[in-house]
Amino acid sequence: MNNYRQISDNKLVILYKESLDKEIVGELFKRYTRFVFLVSVKYLKNEDEASDAVMQIFEKLFDDLLNHKVEIFKSWLYMVTRNHCLMNLRKQQSDLKKNLEYKKDNENFMENDFNLHLKENEVKELKDKTVQDAVNQLNKEQKECIALFYFEGKSYSEIAEITIYSEKKVKSYIQNGKRNLQNILTKQGITALFFIFIQLFS
Repeated sequence: MNNYRQISDNKLVILYKESLDKEIVGELFKRYTRFVFLVSVKYLKNEDEASDAVMQIFEKLFDDLLNHKVEIFKSWLYMVTRNHCLMNLRKQQSDLKKNLEYKKDNENFMENDFNLHLKENEVKELKDKTVQDAVNQLNKEQKECIALFYFEGKSYSEIAEITIYSEKKVKSYIQNGKRNLQNILTKQGITALFFIFIQLFS
């Protein structure tokens, strides 16, 4: 077994390119494990992530040493470590942004889906006489669209087919109907339960 401990870093790099002896990289790993760890901690601010970075960086050395010109090993290794950590940080920020966007999109989807298809117990509450009386106070178009949409579970397009209104008008009548229905119930001093319920329409 060759003894590499007395050979300088730069000579080890040259020797590795000539011999492809992986023990040489192992010797460099022993010399600079702590160095790479401390640099990684400086950028990542997390010791566990820094430990992972150390292993990832030295795994790459087998190929990187063959593919790059290395004049001063320690300086080159510092740049490799720095770049690796910065790439990890950028990936973390990108993943975080994607997760936030996904969460927002999912919340919007759930909210829209919830508003389009009221749960069975909410439909039952909507059919309560108090709310029904309030619905009857809406104008003809709003009352018709509200009834078809919430009581019968029709979609915008289905309501447009049933009535003479365009789909755009149907959406407008439902939105305005919800707002007017809330105002009517509030003016009547409706109970907190119904007030919270009608807020679901907004």
